[in-house]
Amino acid sequence: MISSVRGTVVHVEQDSVVVEVGGVGLSVAVTPQVAHAAHLGETLLLHTNLIVREDALSLFGFEDRDELVVFTQLLGVTGVGPKSALGVLATLTVSQIADAVSADDDAPFRRVSGIGPKTAKLIVVQLAGKIIATAPSAGRRADASPAVPAQVVQALIGLGWSERVAAEAVESVGADATDAELASVSSLLRLTLSVLGPTRKEPVGG
Repeated sequence: MISSVRGTVVHVEQDSVVVEVGGVGLSVAVTPQVAHAAHLGETLLLHTNLIVREDALSLFGFEDRDELVVFTQLLGVTGVGPKSALGVLATLTVSQIADAVSADDDAPFRRVSGIGPKTAKLIVVQLAGKIIATAPSAGRRADASPAVPAQVVQALIGLGWSERVAAEAVESVGADATDAELASVSSLLRLTLSVLGPTRKEPVGG
């Protein structure tokens, strides 16, 4: 089992990095957040899980061991494969996952690409008692939440919407979003795009 890798980043893609260790380049599947933070030529430490299959050996890497532990626990849920588990951690933090499970709330998991309603419910049921919500997490969400909608608005402006349309959409979606969704840029952006659509639809100059 390869439990961690430390080496020089030699290649970065949206969902993977190549880390050179002892002259060997190891391709590691990561969340977009990890990929974005990785820089060519810099040293990167990842906690990893090696998935062994008949036709492939796949490494999945995380910045801290808590994420690795949750990834492993998600793999134990019926219907959740490595890519889906990675998708959950790309969308939700460990604290948000723990809070959702503790609250028996499967809504945040339904927002993850590749996770259907049945699997979302199974995640909550099968992880109950395994992931403990941390007390400070609610406070951290409260501190972070004002910045998250602002970041989503800026992302939508970058995709072509006007600031007015973007702000109104985010405010409307945020009114019905869970705390976990409000604390995650990717989750809130995904929710807002589901309302606005993947491409800008307002008239030019509107």
